[in-house]
Amino acid sequence: MNSKLENNLDDKLVKLQLVLDETTKFPSKYLFKFIVPVAQVQKILTVLENMEIEQKASANGNWISVSASAIMQNSNEIIAIYKKASVIQGVISL
Repeated sequence: MNSKLENNLDDKLVKLQLVLDETTKFPSKYLFKFIVPVAQVQKILTVLENMEIEQKASANGNWISVSASAIMQNSNEIIAIYKKASVIQGVISL
């Protein structure tokens, strides 16, 4: 990932963390949603281990929508998941 994209991601995650800290009482159930290329599904599932996971293939079968929920203890845990997912090639965080 180039540094401009990394800075943009970091900015978005900082904003998300501020919103989470202001609006969420932890521990709280949190829903993650990602769209990943089929070839990368196992990598995102590893990041989301021990969570309740639902998967749905796209109509053309090239992409998988992955939703995962879990009880998060604080906003740092949520941000850590997004950071781990961001290094997976082709992943889109929703």
